Amino acid sequence: MMNDYIDSYYSRTLADDYRRAPLEGDVEADVCIIGGGMAGLATALGLAERGVTNVVVLEGKQVGFGASGRNGGFVSAGYSLSPAAIVKRVGVENAKALLGLTQEAMDVIRRRVEQYAMPCGPLVHGKLNISWFDRPKEQKANIAFMNETFGTKLEFWPRARVRDLYLSKRYFDAIHNPDSFHFHSLNFTRGTAAAAEGLGVRIFEDSPATGLSLDGDVKRIRTARGTVKAKQVVVCTSGYLHWMLPRLRLSILPIGTYVMLTEPLGDRLKTAIRANHAVSDNRFAPDYYRALPDSRILWGGRISMATNPADLDRLMLGDMLKVYPQLAGTKVDVAWPGTMGYTTHKMPLIGELKPGVWVNTCFGGHGMCATTAGGETVAKAIALGDESWKLFRPFGLSFAGGPAGPLAAQTVYWYWQLRDVMKR
Repeated sequence: MMNDYIDSYYSRTLADDYRRAPLEGDVEADVCIIGGGMAGLATALGLAERGVTNVVVLEGKQVGFGASGRNGGFVSAGYSLSPAAIVKRVGVENAKALLGLTQEAMDVIRRRVEQYAMPCGPLVHGKLNISWFDRPKEQKANIAFMNETFGTKLEFWPRARVRDLYLSKRYFDAIHNPDSFHFHSLNFTRGTAAAAEGLGVRIFEDSPATGLSLDGDVKRIRTARGTVKAKQVVVCTSGYLHWMLPRLRLSILPIGTYVMLTEPLGDRLKTAIRANHAVSDNRFAPDYYRALPDSRILWGGRISMATNPADLDRLMLGDMLKVYPQLAGTKVDVAWPGTMGYTTHKMPLIGELKPGVWVNTCFGGHGMCATTAGGETVAKAIALGDESWKLFRPFGLSFAGGPAGPLAAQTVYWYWQLRDVMKR
């Protein structure tokens, strides 16, 4: 069956091609979730696992069509906002609680992959954050802060060890996180959808919401061919939200990022990369990548207001060759864009906008784990009356610049790129 997924490594390696029908007619639900990416599906599965199974998910294209099925596949605890900045904003105890939600989500993800036999593995453990700057004391101080404050198990890797596995003169020391892992993000997203359906959740694809009536005890969500009447609504649309909720839309920056897949490199891969960790660096807009079992490299990076540059292959290959010039001559099999939702405070939007209307969105830059944390938080709030969502109150709606927001974000990106250059 034909699918609408963008051409990518993930769409080329789907575990199945099952396509769900669009909504036809009127249905009723306890909860309607708008958006079938990881945030929406994690919410649906979290509700179903707690006995709330009369749930409808509306997806405008296909589940995982957006950033959930186009990313690097890295799974790590935390958010885009650094732990130190979270502590500064809300204090140590609340920061520990917020980070704890994502640490718990790591276990939830591992458990679900096994319990529901999701075809997204193997889960390859270990992530390196490699420094572009010769500042080992900063690395060690960061490790000490994280391990002492949040109970992490981060390790310092000296540059000799780093360069033995990642043969680049750009690199210095690294922070190794043994608890992080990487996997096939689109198959995981689709596996989450299948697991939710197995517990009674109804998912409709090709069914974008076209109108919302969110006042009163019964909410109405209209699509082109039907209507959902629900007691509760959860908005999980991230960078793809249109203007049906203007105040929420004005709080979201839709930002482009990009990934490429190289041709198989065979033995040439070992001239640059000799391990299979997930890798990122510590610049403002880092590269992130991993070597695949067939000797290809999945390479991502950049932040831009442009959703799909015409010369994307050249740009991404150029970024890789800055790190690994010995791979000159490598061909790009495919490169693709993705749109992420960011907030100005770099934390997700999680909480109740008004009675019965929830939001679980904006996980740009750190989404594969945090989306599950958000889904669990909102699911527990709806199903059990849990109030963990109130931890996110300091990170609420904030004006993101409206139509000029992406341009402002691009300007900030250029500024921090310059800062990174000056640090070397």
